[in-house]
Amino acid sequence: MEARISEFINRYIRDGYFPEMHLTDIIEIVIIAFLVYEIMIWIKNTKAWMLLKGILVLGVFIFLAFVFQMHTILWIARNSLTVLATALIVVFQPELRRALEKLGERKYISAVVPTLDSSRDKGRFSEETIDGIVDACYIMGKAKTGALIVVEQAIRLTEYESTGIQLDCIVSSQVLINIFEHNTPLHDGAIIIRNDRIVSATCYLPLSDNMGLSKDLGTRHRAAVGLSEVSDAMVIVVSEETGYVSVAQGGVLDRNITRERLREYLTEIQNKRSESRSIIAKLKGRLIHERKSDA
Repeated sequence: MEARISEFINRYIRDGYFPEMHLTDIIEIVIIAFLVYEIMIWIKNTKAWMLLKGILVLGVFIFLAFVFQMHTILWIARNSLTVLATALIVVFQPELRRALEKLGERKYISAVVPTLDSSRDKGRFSEETIDGIVDACYIMGKAKTGALIVVEQAIRLTEYESTGIQLDCIVSSQVLINIFEHNTPLHDGAIIIRNDRIVSATCYLPLSDNMGLSKDLGTRHRAAVGLSEVSDAMVIVVSEETGYVSVAQGGVLDRNITRERLREYLTEIQNKRSESRSIIAKLKGRLIHERKSDA
């Protein structure tokens, strides 16, 4: 038995090559693995997945042309690489933009450079705002008054805000109901809420081209899903036909939710902002303490 073990070691292990590993190599492997994982998740959750499958089919076709030495097809493929690379950038432009926006979201950078986002958290997403939104949505749902309410989070919605009429008023159920009342100047389009204030009304939102959405959904719901696909905003929809209240977030539509569920969505946003402010406050306090100690 010992002889066999010794023979195995001499044959497969002693003459084997084991590369020297450093801490930087391990960190590099972890970073690359994380990036590959994030790219795979990103592709899976967007329409890029279908486009990627088309690219894979095209790659298999070119590989077969290489195996069977189809010179004309290989010449076309070789001379089309530059055009195809440019076409991919154009086709994937919305997904690439969303990926870059993700890198700039507060949850990735606030722990490192908290002062960059501190100006956005001056206002508090209060309980009064939550009560106003929830009450207004279900009062409008009962009356079958259509509504589209965008609750901004980390990503600024300035480009969509500029498509509407600028406002600056505190959120309340009375204001929201009055805005979306039929035949009023501001009822058409979406409103954008930033912290505790309504900053714009009659805003135009991008429509989702997700083919998996139900055919029963109208323009209002598709606009809600569309904005949630290109930003981290939470969009509340009140259906004019059914009176149901739905929430779109991350490209997913949660339909016909209860009052309690809507409150949970809003409370989750409130807690995220509170955590961000507490981290910033702690770091600022630490910096002030260190400066006093140095003095």
